[in-house]
Amino acid sequence: MNGGTEELKKLAEDWAAAELRGDAAFLGSALAEDFVGVGPRGFMLTREQWVSRHEAGYLRYASFGLDEVEVRLYGDAAVAVCRQSAEGVYEDENGRYDINEQFRATLIFVNQEGHWLLAGLQLSPILGRP
Repeated sequence: MNGGTEELKKLAEDWAAAELRGDAAFLGSALAEDFVGVGPRGFMLTREQWVSRHEAGYLRYASFGLDEVEVRLYGDAAVAVCRQSAEGVYEDENGRYDINEQFRATLIFVNQEGHWLLAGLQLSPILGRP
């Protein structure tokens, strides 16, 4: 296996930094071909759809960060659970949505041909106590 939990924490941080700066090139190289992102309201995006939000300039973050990152390795797969904080705006031809939220994020990584890639993620709003 290539790398351990520290390498995956770094990849998660690099992903968060790329989201903040809208770096579509990095995101395109860090997401697996069959990546699926499940948003906080249940929508699903493919790798191409995820990256295109940044390419088109629809999604702009003022802040984007991760903390409480816990990684568990399972051979050539890994799961990271963390808290994601984001502020920004999503705006396209259908309207504008202001973002100022915290999410519990589950990131799924796979090791393909010696490289870790983000294969999926699920975002759930943090609304308070259960």
